[in-house]
Amino acid sequence: MKRALWVAAASVGIGIVVLGLKGAAWWVTGSVALLSDALESIINVAASLAALVALQISARPADDNHPYGHHKAEYFSAVLEGVLIVLAAGSIMREAYFGFLDPRLPEQPMQGLILNGLATLINAAWCTVLLRVGRKWRSPALVADGRHLKADVVTSIGVLAGFVLVPITGWPQLDPILAGIVAVNILWTGWGLMRESVGGLMDEAPRPDVVARIKELVSLHADGAIEAHDLRTRHAGRMTFVEFHLVVPGDMTVAAAHTICDRIEQAFETDMEDMVITIHVEPEGEAKHRGVVVL
Repeated sequence: MKRALWVAAASVGIGIVVLGLKGAAWWVTGSVALLSDALESIINVAASLAALVALQISARPADDNHPYGHHKAEYFSAVLEGVLIVLAAGSIMREAYFGFLDPRLPEQPMQGLILNGLATLINAAWCTVLLRVGRKWRSPALVADGRHLKADVVTSIGVLAGFVLVPITGWPQLDPILAGIVAVNILWTGWGLMRESVGGLMDEAPRPDVVARIKELVSLHADGAIEAHDLRTRHAGRMTFVEFHLVVPGDMTVAAAHTICDRIEQAFETDMEDMVITIHVEPEGEAKHRGVVVL
């Protein structure tokens, strides 16, 4: 978790640098499209700060008020980022509308191109880092931050391409049109972030391949048991919670049943990180003859 906090803190610093570069690009050119890009970078900084705070909260251990831990705090960060993106899109659309009514060719296009291009390269490199470590460490906050930056990179490339075409074509309306396209793109990104985060807050199950692996581990390492049924899973941030009923022979001792449970838990600990497992042992009379068959 300390590693994730360092990455989130670095994301704030990088976001400020990128904001400065994009703000300077807009300042020297007066381009509405570059202004829209700079406005989105403000959201990037705010979202990175929210991710840092959420990671600090999620790192707190379980307590009396939160016996399952604080892992869901990361989802609030992602939801907040989605809301901020929607607000930024509204602001960009406003600027694009007035820019279309009063279009003008940008000034000093080469300086703006260099400044914005450098900012885009920094964002591209950093979003790759965020997505890689966020998925590896199963951090919704870092993944959301990375996906937002990735969308920012795509829109920035489009803005830069159009920024080059405006003086070539002599059509100033192209600048605010590009700003409007940027707004629509980041709206779509914001919707995706909020949808995924709400799924986590609603105790959505892990991906189908993760659930399949959970069933496989139970089947392979529950030797001595009869079956496992009523499997339930949910994920909260980087943690995955697993519950199921394990049916054992009626004459099996408590110690022997406990040994099977220990073996299953050890298999999960070795194969899958950040798992919380709850096993309810039942006698064979409770078998439902469905669920996970022990191999």
